Amino acid sequence: MKAAVLSFPGSNCDQDLLWATRLVAGATAELVPASARTLTGFDVVMIPGGFSYGDYLCSGAIASLAPIMAAVQRFAAAGGYIIGICNGFQILTAAGLLPGALQSNAQLDFVCAPAPLTVVNNSTAFTNAYADGAQITLPIAHGEGNYYADADTLASLERHHQVVFRYQHNPNGSAHDIAGITNRAGNVLGMMPHPERAVEAILGGTDGLGVFTSLLTATKEAAYAGR
Repeated sequence: MKAAVLSFPGSNCDQDLLWATRLVAGATAELVPASARTLTGFDVVMIPGGFSYGDYLCSGAIASLAPIMAAVQRFAAAGGYIIGICNGFQILTAAGLLPGALQSNAQLDFVCAPAPLTVVNNSTAFTNAYADGAQITLPIAHGEGNYYADADTLASLERHHQVVFRYQHNPNGSAHDIAGITNRAGNVLGMMPHPERAVEAILGGTDGLGVFTSLLTATKEAAYAGR
């Protein structure tokens, strides 16, 4: 598996993603700047957390217009796997690759804490390493992680099993306790918690490692199937 880790001005979790991906045997990762215009040769695209372009206008809005995002759109349309974490989730919604939006936390405070989660769909490219209904804990660190969508969109997400991670104790007011969703095709994931910050015991736990091993399995299966 070869992953492209996108780097925007202001990104601060790109190195974390590089490290976490490289911990998985059989996986490699490279930084790709926001100015790039192609993602040829990559199996996975990772959009990190941070404050892309200082979060001016609103979180993810300017990054969604960066040159690399045209290639990300093509990558998604071709069925490539894309994961956006925290600010990366915000970028994916701003770019129209995922439904809904991330708004200010309900309590209007930045939250930074371990977040207990439930894996509500382990049949995705990002969660196949977890047991169905697995209880895991991943760090969160955001001021605008309150997931919002209209009632019809929320119903559709639930009906098509696009909710992947759900908070056990909602920290930000997210509708339906949503912590992570996929697109309808299942190849694009956005999540507010940080799996890359939970990949080594010395950091407090390894519950995030499954996201990266899941992607490795999914890319191997896709290669075997000739996709």
